[in-house]
Amino acid sequence: MPARFAPPLLLSLALALAGCTTVGPAGSADRAVSATPSAAVPSATGPSAAAPRALTAAALRAAALAGPDLAPGWTVTVVTPGQSSAAPTAADHEVSDVPACQPVLDAIGPANPTGEPTAETDLSLTRAASPGADVYAALLAYPVGRAALLQSALDQVLARCGSFTSTATGTGSRKGAKTQHRLARTDTPTPEGADGATAFTLTSGSATPGDPGAAALSQDATVVRVGTALAVFSTVGTGKEPAAAPDPAVVQAQTRKLRAAQK
Repeated sequence: MPARFAPPLLLSLALALAGCTTVGPAGSADRAVSATPSAAVPSATGPSAAAPRALTAAALRAAALAGPDLAPGWTVTVVTPGQSSAAPTAADHEVSDVPACQPVLDAIGPANPTGEPTAETDLSLTRAASPGADVYAALLAYPVGRAALLQSALDQVLARCGSFTSTATGTGSRKGAKTQHRLARTDTPTPEGADGATAFTLTSGSATPGDPGAAALSQDATVVRVGTALAVFSTVGTGKEPAAAPDPAVVQAQTRKLRAAQK
């Protein structure tokens, strides 16, 4: 399984179950798309319940972290969603042995997105003194109530897909090879100013002896809901060096800026 930025994979677990998919590899770093609010989505709860406000693409971009928002040493770069992806081809298609977990695999395979957030800004955050602490952040704006629905859908995926395997069914060299996937929810505090937070890890590795095409991959993510927006923070590691949790200072700083943008 090729390594790629984590949010297009991890957030897709929620988006696919909720009736929409995340943004694919192509596109601009900041994006505004049409979306129709659903009358069936629940209202937000917590600090933003009084007057949730959907963010425009410009407002979301303005709320994104910049270097001066963090301690010295951090470099913040606005990136194109999925620009570090090594997108699989149809020859590498994987099929889950648990149908409810197929969205996990669809998120890293060829996709035809049918729905998107109303705006998105993605960031790469690096720290020269700690090269292993790099964080990828995806900021996603939604109509009122949609962010809460997606976070609830993510909780459902975590409950269903703790452990499952997949089989390569395409025409590539890995046809018939199996990969073991593990999703595990982890404890995380809700940052000050946020309405909710969900953290989890995803590890994947070959379950077929001699299979050269599925290197062990470890991803750690924290999904923070702030009013009508979701912020997905993630890191990537390997089987030998598992991904660390996203830096709490980065998570808190971005939460503050998203909260301030919705006042």
